[in-house]
Amino acid sequence: MPAVTVSDITVLPRIHQPDPAVARERAVKSVTTAPSGYEGEGFPVRRAFAGVDLKDLDPFIHMDQMGEVEYAPGEPKGTPWHPHRGFETVTYMLDGIMEHQDSQGGGGVISNGDTQWMTAGSGLLHIETPPEHLVTSGGLFHGVQLWVNLPKAQKWAAPRYQDIRGGDSALLSTHDGGSLLRVIAGSVDGHDGPGSTYSPITLVHATVSPGAELVIPWQPDYNALVYVLAGQGTVGAERRPFRKGQLAVFGPGDTIRTAAATTQPQAEPNLDVLIIGGRPIREPIAMAGPFVMNTRAEVIQAFEDFQAGKLGSIPAVHGAPTELRSTN
Repeated sequence: MPAVTVSDITVLPRIHQPDPAVARERAVKSVTTAPSGYEGEGFPVRRAFAGVDLKDLDPFIHMDQMGEVEYAPGEPKGTPWHPHRGFETVTYMLDGIMEHQDSQGGGGVISNGDTQWMTAGSGLLHIETPPEHLVTSGGLFHGVQLWVNLPKAQKWAAPRYQDIRGGDSALLSTHDGGSLLRVIAGSVDGHDGPGSTYSPITLVHATVSPGAELVIPWQPDYNALVYVLAGQGTVGAERRPFRKGQLAVFGPGDTIRTAAATTQPQAEPNLDVLIIGGRPIREPIAMAGPFVMNTRAEVIQAFEDFQAGKLGSIPAVHGAPTELRSTN
């Protein structure tokens, strides 16, 4: 899990250690285990938010850990063309390469540590696939896709696309150098990540060394979720054990605590976690498939607009026009 790393963590800015006398440490509400499934053309995923109440997730809706899988030559898979409306998709690649293309002309390539932030807004079509050379060669594939809800006022915003290079993330260290933090969006202890968001959120990938503890200040009006990408450890002041594929949901407060076990699996030498949180939107949610709206009527309208070709057309390939068809 290389993502973005540094040769000397001691030169990085350090987050301050919250004062235990005044900090309000968040208690752990739940720890859930993500079930495994398949997405798109058949790549394996863990459904990180399965079984968690949407009220605890708000403003987030859905998250998949894609892989970690070692593909043989000819095996890498992606997703076919499909629509979205009413939310944002955030794709963070840890290993491997993914190409993106949408019906608005956006697109790009992301690899180790890069993030692809697509605001679907009023609607578009897009496709995510591994490049042809990776299909031919095979290789390691590992990433995360997070869905972020849009407030009602922004659900009809024009689609946009952000290409965030891994090296653009704000890199921070804990006071003792035991943890490396990559701030992709939002702010941690006054250090801002590069991602621009409609809903106020923070997205952090932290690597915690064996035996180290990460105590991080957290926006008190945000919710707080910690998902384990690799390794094992404990979470909260109560030191509840958690491991790869598990999600911890926190209650109110202004500080989050997690710690890496002294002994880690041989293939995963550190505890790697995604720390996410945002200000809840607290609006009605109606969603079905690739559409996240406020009412059932809006979802039905989204399906009708898709079938009528109003969300865009699949770009022509090699000069041959391709008609948009429903994938129902």
